[in-house]
Amino acid sequence: MIPKELLAALRKIAIVTDKLANDQLSGAYVSSFRGQGLAFREVRPYQAGDDVRTIDWNVSARMNEPFIKLFVEEREMTVMLVVDLSLSENFGTRRAFKSRVLSEVVALLSFSAIRHGDRIGLITVSDRVERILPPKRGDKHAMRVVRDVFAHTPTAAPSKPQGPWPMGAGTNLGEGLRTLVRVARRRSVAFVMSDYFDTTHEHALALAAAKHDLIPIVLVDACDNELPDAGLVTFQDVESGQTLVVDTSDTRVRAHYAHAMKEWRASQRRMFSKYGLDVVEIDTGRSFVQPIRELFQRRARRARA
Repeated sequence: MIPKELLAALRKIAIVTDKLANDQLSGAYVSSFRGQGLAFREVRPYQAGDDVRTIDWNVSARMNEPFIKLFVEEREMTVMLVVDLSLSENFGTRRAFKSRVLSEVVALLSFSAIRHGDRIGLITVSDRVERILPPKRGDKHAMRVVRDVFAHTPTAAPSKPQGPWPMGAGTNLGEGLRTLVRVARRRSVAFVMSDYFDTTHEHALALAAAKHDLIPIVLVDACDNELPDAGLVTFQDVESGQTLVVDTSDTRVRAHYAHAMKEWRASQRRMFSKYGLDVVEIDTGRSFVQPIRELFQRRARRARA
């Protein structure tokens, strides 16, 4: 059961993102993603200017005049969401935690897909795959997808005792990507959402990108990239429980951290570029709609070209 306050927040997310999907992203979504191919519709007599490669020679022979085949694009797609729900997503220093922003992005993409007749599926992952929802259509299923992300809490594996830091706290994005390859048989548009601090997923990312239209969505908080000047601060790794005391008033410490994170982000971008992936970076303190809209517009321009 979802507590009343969480249910109210879930409904608010659903209402807001459904409106955004209809008002701001509808046309861009349709022009951004192609269907699974072309389906035969009918034949008609050849007209001047028609492509001779579309002539149906069997029909033409029977009718004693040239006929061509007409095709329509199969619009229906499968959209898969692979969502990192490890404890590192329960962090944010601006508008909202990463986990809340993830819920908003999941809702926006789910309602965009459902509104255009596409199927939406979900794989949630922590240190293992937590849940798989097979792709389906309909508002009820879209709400189930959003609810499962919004109300998620990591759970202990049944074969392992629960200690002070529960199973499900860590991150294994590679297992989520391998599950995507295994369960999504047809080529799908797959949004993979995480802060991407897991360093063991590149091989699985390459395999998934070879089979699916893979789009990484990277959640970023301002304090991921730069430390504030707050004096002596005790930091705790939410996934391992380890603590570290850092003197953030030391400019050398802050400069070293900023440089290390800049290099880390650059290595991420090189990896995504290596596999030809469209990447979306979403700042927890800014609009989550604008980066998605820019992604759709980028892909639409490429499709027209």
